[in-house]
Amino acid sequence: MVSQDKTLAPRRRADARRNVDALIEAARTVFATSGVDAPAKEITDLAGVGVGTLYRHFPQRSDLVKAVVESGIDAVADAGPALSAGHAPAEALIRWIHRFTELLATKRGLASALHSGDPAFEGLPDYFLQRLGPTLAALLDAAVADGTVRDDIGAEDLLHAITSLCRPVPGRGPEHNQRIVAVLVDGLRRGGRAVIEP
Repeated sequence: MVSQDKTLAPRRRADARRNVDALIEAARTVFATSGVDAPAKEITDLAGVGVGTLYRHFPQRSDLVKAVVESGIDAVADAGPALSAGHAPAEALIRWIHRFTELLATKRGLASALHSGDPAFEGLPDYFLQRLGPTLAALLDAAVADGTVRDDIGAEDLLHAITSLCRPVPGRGPEHNQRIVAVLVDGLRRGGRAVIEP
């Protein structure tokens, strides 16, 4: 006979995972509108959980900020295979770059926290490269193989180039960065004009 504790454990884990996902999504929304110092209750109200649940999963604000950033990186990394399956190689690459630039735009509101010197964020640059590098490499290799993209730039260099082009410009919003990245994408293609669509 299976004990009640053993049958409840998977349900508790699933509930905990749902709570974590809801908190991360709520935090992403709240950070975008109210900044990373927004009251915890604003986040928990949106997530539909109690403040105790927030602190049980994310004892420090930096833990939550890190989780939001990592979850955004994961979503962009995981989009690669679906884009490859649904689009020609060059189009998949362009759409992925568009998603990547959107990710960088969302980090603007987190910049002060990420550059605060908090040790919680020390591993994020490595996580960024480990998750996004292979995805971009696969998309880039496919586009090079079918002859639509030049073959003299690597994935890591391209990640750094796009990241540099997406730095905030005083008085300009993310749409400015999207336009500049579109110029870079034009330069990647062997012919024709790149059009970045949402």
